[in-house]
Amino acid sequence: MRRWTAVAWGAAGILAVAVAWELYKFLGPADGFVVGAIAGETGSGVMLLPRTHDRAMPHLWDMVARLFESTSGGDTPPLIVSVASAALLTLGIAAVGWLIGVAVGMLLGLAMQRWRLVEWGLLPWIVVSQTVPLIAFAPVVNVIGNQIDRGGFPWPQWVSVAVIASYLAFFPVAIGALKGLGSPDRIHLDLMRSYAAGYRSTLLRLRLPAAVPYLLPALRLAAANAVVGAVVAEVSIGMRGGIGRMLIQLAGQGSSDPAAPWGPTFGSIALGLVAAGSVALVGLGLRRYRRGEATA
Repeated sequence: MRRWTAVAWGAAGILAVAVAWELYKFLGPADGFVVGAIAGETGSGVMLLPRTHDRAMPHLWDMVARLFESTSGGDTPPLIVSVASAALLTLGIAAVGWLIGVAVGMLLGLAMQRWRLVEWGLLPWIVVSQTVPLIAFAPVVNVIGNQIDRGGFPWPQWVSVAVIASYLAFFPVAIGALKGLGSPDRIHLDLMRSYAAGYRSTLLRLRLPAAVPYLLPALRLAAANAVVGAVVAEVSIGMRGGIGRMLIQLAGQGSSDPAAPWGPTFGSIALGLVAAGSVALVGLGLRRYRRGEATA
């Protein structure tokens, strides 16, 4: 019953957003609401409310109908097919980035939990790393990848995208692992010591099972972050074939075809949901360890 209630609330949330969109389009000002505009100067002032005319804010049914029309005219496939093809490529790259991020995050979490000095030294830098703008970090990774490729070691462009995606994915895993591995009660740790259990046995039999309620939400968040990182990286370094590149291409046609950019936008949203839902399947095999699971 709780699952169906959650599904109903999710559907109600989507419906509420759709109703709010159409309601604002019907009631809102066509040219938006601008404060501080100077007469005769285009673009002056601060826009507080967005425009609602059809070029800036198409109807939802126009967006859906555009998905089944030709991508760019002629014999090109329907937009929904192009979006699905690009989304699958981005999803595969994001999956690689997620795996790299999980491996790095787990190693960092294990090291920080094992040695307090490592936690004191690494944790501030791990937090600070997430303040670096991804749009500035992505070109640096791409340049390094090109130098490696020219040096004789194959480095395709998608590897740079995966590395950038892992940069966002490792953070929640590292924090979740640190919190989860340190969650066992003192009495349970003392019991393991009374059995003369070493660090490895304590880790495998006590700390890792106790960390599952913390790791699963962190893994779901990392999966969503990996998708965001992959899309932004594709935009920043200009990788072709992915959904990020498609977003840029169709956004350039927004003035003449305003519903088209929403196709890859919906595809990006679906990617995040698929990525997080795939991690949720992992939790089905770990149900016995999920009591008191932390929320992401």
